Amino acid sequence: MFKFLHDLGRDTRGATAVEYGLILALVFLAMLGAAQSFGTKAAGMWTHIETTVLTSIAV
Repeated sequence: MFKFLHDLGRDTRGATAVEYGLILALVFLAMLGAAQSFGTKAAGMWTHIETTVLTSIAV
């Protein structure tokens, strides 16, 4: 049992795939945050435009 655990701990075949997976997850989270920030700012811009247009029509 100890030999199996020792060999399992020394096995590095899947290490590269795990590293690539972690990098991919971090890139995805960065893209998600950027898209969310952009969406919030774009919605605010369109709300401002709507308010400006409605105010200018009412006057």
